[in-house]
Amino acid sequence: MNKPDWVTELNVLGERKEPFFFIIDFDAKNVYAWLYKDLPEKNVFFQFRNQEFIKNIETKKDLENLKFDKLDLKTFKKSYDIVENHLKRGDSYLINLSFCTELKNQLNFEQIFSQIKAKYKVLFKDKWICFSPETFIEINNNKIFTYPMKGTINANIPDAENTLLKNEKELAEHNTIVDLLRNDLNRVSKNVRVTKFRYIESIKTQKGEILQASSEITGDLPNDWHKRIGNILFELLPAGSISGAPKNKTVEVIKEAENYNRGFYTGICGFYNGQSLDTGVMIRFIEKN
Repeated sequence: MNKPDWVTELNVLGERKEPFFFIIDFDAKNVYAWLYKDLPEKNVFFQFRNQEFIKNIETKKDLENLKFDKLDLKTFKKSYDIVENHLKRGDSYLINLSFCTELKNQLNFEQIFSQIKAKYKVLFKDKWICFSPETFIEINNNKIFTYPMKGTINANIPDAENTLLKNEKELAEHNTIVDLLRNDLNRVSKNVRVTKFRYIESIKTQKGEILQASSEITGDLPNDWHKRIGNILFELLPAGSISGAPKNKTVEVIKEAENYNRGFYTGICGFYNGQSLDTGVMIRFIEKN
C-alpha cells in the first residue's frame, strides 16, 4: 500500500527533532502538521497533559448544559441493521457505530476550550473543538505505550467498580480491543506485552462522574524511532477503540452503516517535543456546520 505524503513529512520533522503539533482525520488522509514555533500564526490551540499552546480567554459565564436533538429511530435502525447483518455473517465481531447529532446551543468554542477539563483539548480555527480523555499512543525512552479504553459505568451506581469489572459483556469487549491493539503494536515494535490489565479511571463529565476500564500495553522501539514517526502512526491508524475488530473489514462496515463522514472526529491529535510523543483519540467532538 502506497503511503501518503504526510508520512514522509512527519518522518522528516521527527528526524530533525523539531517540536510539532499535528492532527490526522479518521481516514488518515487529511493531515495538518505545524512546527510548535509557528502555532501563533495558525489560530489552532491545544492543551495536553504535559504541553500546551493556549489562548488567554476571559471566562464570562458558566457553560450551559448541551442540548441536542434525539436521533431519529428510523435512521438508527437502518444503520443498526447493517451492523447486525455483518456481525451475524462474521465479517466483524466488534463495531464502534457512531452518529452525528445536532446541538441546539449557541456555543462559544473559546469558552468551552477554557473551561472544560480533559487530557486532550484542541480548538481548530473556530471550526471544531475536541475534549478527549483517551490516549492513542505515547512514546517515551524508546518505548511505545497504548491504553485501550472499553467499559464505562456511572460512578454513582452502588458498587460501581466491581459491577463494571464483573460484567461479562464489558469484559469481552475489553479483551477484544486489548488483543487488537497488542497485535497493532507488534507491527511497529518488539517485546509487546500487556503491563496493566483493566484498571479503573475516574472521568468527570457534564452529567457527573463515570468510571472507565483501561489497560496498558507497551513495546520496545529502536533508537531511531524519531525518523519513523509517520510510519508508526500510519501503521496504527485508525485507533482500534473507535473502529473495531478485525480493523480493516470493520472500517468498511462503518463506512457502509454510518450516514455521515467522520472527518476529524475519531482521528488523532498529537505533540512531538523532540524527545517524546503524546497523542490522543479525538472523541467528544463538536463541529460547526
